[in-house]
Amino acid sequence: MTIARPIAAFFTAMTAGLLQNLVNEPDEKVVSPGREGHCCKSKCCDSTDCAADTRQPAPGIAAKLAAGIRFAVTDVWSDIAKWFFMGLLLSGTITVMIPDDLMASHLGGGPSSMLLMLAVGIPIYICATGSTPIAASLILKGASPGTALVFLLTGPATNLTALSVIAGILGRKGAFIYLFTIAACSMAAGLALDAIYIWIGFSADAVIGQAGKMLPFWLRLTGAVILLLISLPPLFRWIRKLIGAEAEKQQ
Repeated sequence: MTIARPIAAFFTAMTAGLLQNLVNEPDEKVVSPGREGHCCKSKCCDSTDCAADTRQPAPGIAAKLAAGIRFAVTDVWSDIAKWFFMGLLLSGTITVMIPDDLMASHLGGGPSSMLLMLAVGIPIYICATGSTPIAASLILKGASPGTALVFLLTGPATNLTALSVIAGILGRKGAFIYLFTIAACSMAAGLALDAIYIWIGFSADAVIGQAGKMLPFWLRLTGAVILLLISLPPLFRWIRKLIGAEAEKQQ
């Protein structure tokens, strides 16, 4: 699943882009922005095009690594932390509340399962991070890996709000091409993945959630503690924002 998801997403994106160029005529009014020398204005480059007083040496590997880690645990994680924990809550609800037979009978594999997952995944929005634990719970309850892959591809990529924005930018034809490509490529990728699992005789639900046991307990515990520590600030900010918004409504 870890390999199939980025490969399927890559080919889906490439197919959508190529079809847009072939079928949907480009808007001639769109003009590429000219070169403004933004790097010089932000003093982030070491180019000969920059003035001497704005030129700065390129940062070293240690500085780049530190900046990358700082950006990951602050900006990036702040954006996705709430979706990650919401995905965990939803996956736990699915695991406890939905019977195994019901999930296996409707999402056990085949074109009908893929179409049903498309009907569920296309209109709603779920963050790519939050969709991962949900897909794991679906497989654990009996859904085929291909059906879960369809959910992983369509859930983060399509929703009614995004489609309306895409229609405003690319037009109705462009939005249709976008939606059709994602649906068709997701189904093709899901069917191909199920075929691969059958071919190699690999049971996804038998090993789901077992990868973590390959690591020592102290490392898993350390990772869990670090994850909770970096998650507390963005979660508290999100809760305060919700409380503030509710207070404004009451006033």
